[in-house]
Parts: sequence; C-alpha cells; structure tokens
Amino acid sequence: MKLNTNSNIYTFVYMTVVVVIVAVLLAVVSSALKPLKDANVLLDKQKQILGALKFNLDSLDTDPATKYLSLVNDTLTFGEKEVYVANLDGEVKYILPLEGKGLWGGIGGYLVLNEDKNTIYGVNFNHEGETPGLGAKITEYKIFRKQFEGTHIRNEEGKVVSVAVLKSGKIAEGKDQVDAISGATITSEGVSKMLEEELINNYKEFLSDVPAAEENVEPIEEKEAEDVESED
Repeated sequence: MKLNTNSNIYTFVYMTVVVVIVAVLLAVVSSALKPLKDANVLLDKQKQILGALKFNLDSLDTDPATKYLSLVNDTLTFGEKEVYVANLDGEVKYILPLEGKGLWGGIGGYLVLNEDKNTIYGVNFNHEGETPGLGAKITEYKIFRKQFEGTHIRNEEGKVVSVAVLKSGKIAEGKDQVDAISGATITSEGVSKMLEEELINNYKEFLSDVPAAEENVEPIEEKEAEDVESED
C-alpha cells in the first residue's frame, strides 16, 4: 500500500514525530549542560558577594571561587531567607541576598552588614534589563554603590528603618539616605523599596537579634571602693 504523503494524517504524524525527536534532543542537551549551568550560576553568585565585600575581581590574587570559600564560612537560615557569614580580616560580616523590582525587570544583589547588624559595609546590585546609562548604573561602584558604605539601617532608637534612596535635595526623616541616580527615578525607587521590604519584613527575624554593645564600664562595687579610697 502506497503512503499518501499529501494526506492530513501523514502531515499530522510527520509533525508529531519531528516534535518528539526535537524535544528528546533538547532534554538530553539540557541534562548534559545542567552541571555546567549550575556551576556558572554559583560562580556568578560568588563574584557578586565578593563585589559586595568590596573586592576588585580584576586584582584578586586567586580565583573568585577559592577567595569566596576562604571568606564565607557559614550560612544561617531564617525561613526562606539565607544569610551568609564571612570573616574578613578578623571581623564578622553578614551578607544578605536582596530581591526586588526595577523599571524593566527584576533587580537584586547583596548587602553586607557589620557585626552590629546596623552599619552597612558594602553592597552589590544587579538587574535584568534596566536602561543602559541610566538605571543600569545601580551596578556601578563609584556612581552609586559606594554611597551606602557606613550608612545605618537602624534609627537612633535601634529600630530597623532601612536606608532611603532619594533625589538630591530631598530629606528622609529618621533614617540615613543616599542620592538616587539622576534620570533613573523608577529604578532608584525600586532599590529603595527593595531594601525596605527585605530589611524590615523579610530579614526581621535575623535583625531582631542584635549583638550586645561592648561597654567599658567598671563594676559599681569597684568604683565605689575607689571613691572611698580617694576620699581618705
């Protein structure tokens, strides 16, 4: 029996076979490349964290993965959130992953806090598709990221209030602030909202446990004894 290649049945079967073959090939290729893809994703995360720790990747004395593993020695879990713990020159640094929304897509990054869980040591931001030369500047160190260094996420009463990103000339009441990127209002607001949402809401459990401040105060008994001696 001769196969009728002009029939609808033949066309349907032929297309189905082709689709199945292509799907199988794509699945095989995807499976084979998954380890490489996962390794690249991990390396990118490590590089971003090193950037937040203020390392210049171009001047590292070793590869980024090795440098990362020499610094980050623990991971704390709070619900769906993770906090990476690093030891940098004998000082503890907490690294908080961030996720938010910009103008054209997602924005994110990493924020590094000193051991006091208040002072920002460094930040690193990334974006999916912000406008080149404008919103994309959130990734640049000298233009935007450097401003965050030394700012505080708590107010004078110790409450977590985040850091505001505002246009030059505007004032944030009761919190530290940095200048927004000129011409990239929506992206700047996205960064500000991301920090506020993450720090005040999503990292609430982690930030509620504040290390006790070191106080160089003499015991009352000893001080009283010294006062008595001085009166003699």
